[in-house]
Amino acid sequence: MKLVEECSGVGELMWGGRSVRKIAYQVRRFQGISEGSGMPIPGLFRIEGAIDFDAAKDSLQWIGSDLGLKLEDGRVFGISVLNREGQVLSEGHGPSKCVCC
Repeated sequence: MKLVEECSGVGELMWGGRSVRKIAYQVRRFQGISEGSGMPIPGLFRIEGAIDFDAAKDSLQWIGSDLGLKLEDGRVFGISVLNREGQVLSEGHGPSKCVCC
């Protein structure tokens, strides 16, 4: 996996297809690269980072749920919140993660 992007800012956290609140984020996007051609492998990626999650105010149901993180530039990454500290992760193939399968 190759680091292809790092970004931070204030975006929107989405749950169930709707925006639940503005949220600060820092994410890194890694992309699988073919050793032979050097081309990206569609659907093979990893997004990791953190959001400004507040366990005292935010829903604990968000931890482990499929969420969307809308970045300042309008893109939406599918993420999961891993813990009360706001670590986020998304990786791999699947109907909710890529359009190749």
